[in-house]
Amino acid sequence: MTAPLDRWPAKVRDMHNHHFDSTIWDEFNFRDDDIFIGTYAKSGTTWTQQIVSQLIFGGAEGINVPEISPWLDLRVPPREIKLPAVEAQTHRRFIKTHLPVDALRVHEKARYIYIGRDGRDVVWSMYNHHANANAGFYEALNGPGLVGDPIQPPPADVRQYFIDWLDRDGHPFWPFWENIHSWWQVRELDNMLLIHFNDLKADLPGNIRRIAAFLDIGIDPARFDDIVLHCTFDYMKENAANAAPLGGAFWEGGAKTFINKGTNERWRDVLTDADNARYEAMAVEKLGEACAHWLKTGER
Repeated sequence: MTAPLDRWPAKVRDMHNHHFDSTIWDEFNFRDDDIFIGTYAKSGTTWTQQIVSQLIFGGAEGINVPEISPWLDLRVPPREIKLPAVEAQTHRRFIKTHLPVDALRVHEKARYIYIGRDGRDVVWSMYNHHANANAGFYEALNGPGLVGDPIQPPPADVRQYFIDWLDRDGHPFWPFWENIHSWWQVRELDNMLLIHFNDLKADLPGNIRRIAAFLDIGIDPARFDDIVLHCTFDYMKENAANAAPLGGAFWEGGAKTFINKGTNERWRDVLTDADNARYEAMAVEKLGEACAHWLKTGER
């Protein structure tokens, strides 16, 4: 595979589907201290947003993270609402994206954090997200302005969902391998931090400090225990209305459905040996051995 890039690539394309409208980035006004949190999806995005919010606001309670940290390239709500709201923010902004690097406009003074997770764990988390979506979810995503095919309810069988996702590269969401590879290529840039879901699971306090150092945010020692507590899965599940978009309004069971289990390897008793071998071979083919190993384990 190609070597790491020594500079950020230019935006060369747009992406549109039931979720994406990447053209919003063409109108976004950057600030030098902006923070961007990227993932393919279902890889620890909300968790990392929570960590960053706690660092910015010093361990405060009751922060509605999705409200102040929007998914910019999600096509709802429209840019006429989203962009003025972001422009009006006076705190240090932290914004999420699920785009590959070459569909983004980037700012070389801003900070970028990308979180990876084994694709099988991604799919199991995504299935919960998709299978529990309610009518409002489909109305919003398949409504006016839709480009391409509408998103449909998933099959009842999670293994079939995984097979479809693998066969059709991210179906019914968006391509997986190019997303991972594009961020892996920029991993060595000074304003880029690559982390893994497994890192957060293994050492949450240590990785909170790592993220704080990368963002040049000092931590008040008297507040650190609160920051860590507010970033635990149990705390986020209990306070899920402040972590899920629109308080969980798009999912049956609400916000606590969106903040589901936070666990890995739920696929082990479902996928066959052949399924796993095919996925792992495809990872090496698409990403190269080093990136495939990192994606599976978090080890670099």
